[in-house]
Amino acid sequence: MSQDDSSLLALLLSFLALIIASAYFSSSETGMMSLNRYRLRHLARSDHAGAKRASKLLESPDKLIGVILIGNNFVNFLAASIATSIAIALFGDPSPILTAVVLTLVVLIFAEVTPKTIAALYPEKIAYPSSLLLALLLKLLYPVVWIVNVVSNALVRLLGFSSEANTNENQLTPEELRTVVYESGGRIPRRRHGMLMNILDLERVTVDDILVPRHELVGIDIEDDLSDILLQISSAQHTRLPVYKHDIDNIVGVLHLRSTGKLIGIEELNKSALLQETAEPYFIPESTPLHTQLFNFQKKKERMAVVVDEYGAVKGIITLEDILEEIVGEFTTDLAASSKDIHPQEDGSFLIDGSASVRDINKVLSWDLDSSGAKTLNGLLTESLESIPDSSVCINLDGYYAEIVQVKDNVIRTVKMRRAPQTQLDGGIDG
Repeated sequence: MSQDDSSLLALLLSFLALIIASAYFSSSETGMMSLNRYRLRHLARSDHAGAKRASKLLESPDKLIGVILIGNNFVNFLAASIATSIAIALFGDPSPILTAVVLTLVVLIFAEVTPKTIAALYPEKIAYPSSLLLALLLKLLYPVVWIVNVVSNALVRLLGFSSEANTNENQLTPEELRTVVYESGGRIPRRRHGMLMNILDLERVTVDDILVPRHELVGIDIEDDLSDILLQISSAQHTRLPVYKHDIDNIVGVLHLRSTGKLIGIEELNKSALLQETAEPYFIPESTPLHTQLFNFQKKKERMAVVVDEYGAVKGIITLEDILEEIVGEFTTDLAASSKDIHPQEDGSFLIDGSASVRDINKVLSWDLDSSGAKTLNGLLTESLESIPDSSVCINLDGYYAEIVQVKDNVIRTVKMRRAPQTQLDGGIDG
C-alpha cells in the first residue's frame, strides 16, 4: 500500500470516527432532553446510577447543552475539513457546492436525524450510558463551557429573558396531573385509575352537588309525642338523625342511635333525657369544596354536617360516607334509596325520576348533562323551559331527548330520556 493510499485510509477512518462522535452528541442531546423528569426522579431516588448522573447533569441545563454543542460543533467542523481533504485526494479539484451537498446529506442522515430519532424513541437507553461520558467531558471542558455560558447568559438577559431556570415549569398543574393519570392507560388498574381521577375531581365539586336535599331528610321533631319519637328511632334506617323543633331549619342537635342505648335503663324516659344524648349540629356553607370538607371532617372528628345556604336555611346534609363514595364508589347499601331513580326501557330510553341528581345520571349513564347550574333533573328541565310544563312536553336538551311524563304539585316527577339523534342536536321544544 502506497503512502497516499495509507493517508487516504487514515482520513476515511478519521471521518467515520467523527461522524460516530457527532451521532453520539446528537443522540445524547435529544435523549437527555426527552427524559421523563418524574420517572427520572423516581429512579434517582431508587439509586439508579445512570438516572442519578443524568439528574445531576440536568440540574444545570445550560452547562449540559454547552458541553454537548461544543463537542458536536467541534467534530462537525473537523469532519468538514477532513471531508474536503478526502474529496481533493479522490477528485483533485471537486466542486465546493457538490462537496457541501454530499457532506450535508451524510451528516444529516447519519449524525443528526437517525441518532436523534432513536434517542427520542428510547431516551433512557441513550441518556443513561451517555451521561457517563458527558459528565467526564464537562469536567475536562469546564473552563470553555463556563466562558460560553457567561457570554450566552449575558445575551439572553440582553434580549429580555431570564437566564435562571423556572422551577415552577417542572411542577404539574391539576389539569396536567389529570392528563397524566388519564393517559396512564393499562399501567394503573381500572378501579384505582377511577379513584385517582375522582380524588382530583374533588376540588371541582362542592357539598351542594352531593348533599341529601332537605325534602329527603329523615329527622326527629322533638315536639312530637314521645311514643312517636321512640317508634321513629326503633325503625330508623340511618345511624344519625337530626333533631329539630317544629321545622327542619331549627335543628338543635344530632342523635346517634348508638347513644340511645343509654336511655334503656331510664325508668321515666323524657324528651330532656333524649336531648342530653344529642350532639351539637355541625353547620357548613353550601359552597364548600369536597376536598376541603373532607379535611374538615377529619380535623373536627365529625361524620355528618348540616348544609345551609347564604340565608342560613337548611339545604340538606352531607356525611363523610358521601364524600368517600365520590372517591371509591358506593360501598354500602342505602336502604332509604333502595328504589332506583333510573329505569331502562326496551326501546333504549330511560324513565328517570325528576328528583334524580344530574351528577348521578351522568355517572350511571355516562352522559354529560350540564351540572353546573341546576342539581336535579327537574331543576334542569324547568330552568331550560323557563316555566313549569304540562305533561307530554318534549325537549331536546343539549343532545338528549326528554319527554316529560308526569308533573305533580308543580314538580316534574317522571321523565323519559334518551340520546337525541344527530339530526335533532340543534335543540327545540315540541308540544
